[in-house]
Amino acid sequence: MNVEIKGIHYSISDATREFIDKKLEHISFAKDHIIDLLMTITREKHGYKVDGNIHFRWGQSSHLGLEAIELYEGIENFIHKLELKVRKEKEKVTSHN
Repeated sequence: MNVEIKGIHYSISDATREFIDKKLEHISFAKDHIIDLLMTITREKHGYKVDGNIHFRWGQSSHLGLEAIELYEGIENFIHKLELKVRKEKEKVTSHN
């Protein structure tokens, strides 16, 4: 699984990258099913916007996004949303096989 983290109007610090890597362990159960995760953190006037594109091995791709006032809270909520999406997609594929 390739993970790319990009910041717009925000420089991704080592602490932020470590926090994201630690939170991504929640989707480690499906790392064989995910090709890429492209994550973008945008600093806005009143908070942060966290967006991501996830590409699955079977050709499916999804876009997720949310806005938050606190950066780390936004990252946690994004990873939670991502985990739900990954579980749903994995369940679809395993039920068809």
